[in-house]
Amino acid sequence: METAKLSLEIPAEVIDAVKLPPKEMEQEFRKELALALYQRGVLSLGKARLLAKMTRWEFEELLGQRKIPRHYTQRELEEDIQYGLSDQ
Repeated sequence: METAKLSLEIPAEVIDAVKLPPKEMEQEFRKELALALYQRGVLSLGKARLLAKMTRWEFEELLGQRKIPRHYTQRELEEDIQYGLSDQ
């Protein structure tokens, strides 16, 4: 997977105020950004979970914990039904 780099400048007083161990900070910021962008419909589930560096199941569990509705279209439902009915 190809990656690109994006840097965010965060004021030092914000970093100092975050009540997380430094080793967990980047991952938590990634998760929060991914959740917010997914909730707004800016990122798909797949792209949001990549940003969060989580598996699909981990990200869906996190959505449930945060009570964030999953965006699920009629087309996706039909694809899932067809997949479930197929003989793989």
